[in-house]
Amino acid sequence: MGRMSTRDANQLELMQGTLDLLILQTVALGRAHGHAIARSIERRSDEVLQVGHGSLYPALQRLLKLGLIIAEDGISENNRKARFYRLTAKGRKQLFTEASEWQRLSDAIARILAPVAEENP
Repeated sequence: MGRMSTRDANQLELMQGTLDLLILQTVALGRAHGHAIARSIERRSDEVLQVGHGSLYPALQRLLKLGLIIAEDGISENNRKARFYRLTAKGRKQLFTEASEWQRLSDAIARILAPVAEENP
């Protein structure tokens, strides 16, 4: 999977499937071209997550191949040719499943990281 980094050059390895989930969630909000998807992820994460083209476009191709998104040619807000992506019914179902699993995992990790008054040895 690709990489994401913070603006201060720290780099975190994306867990398998994380970028796919972020893309699915972004296009669930409405059709978008690649640059807009990357920018939305950056903005919505308060600039913590940075999605490079080297990670984004292979992920989009993977999602297209799986039938989770479809692509349509169009014109961007800058009046340039662009490929717009949107979620399919199959993609919506996958998004729900993956987001639910991610939330379950996130909750479990939060429980482990939460301070404990005292653990029995």
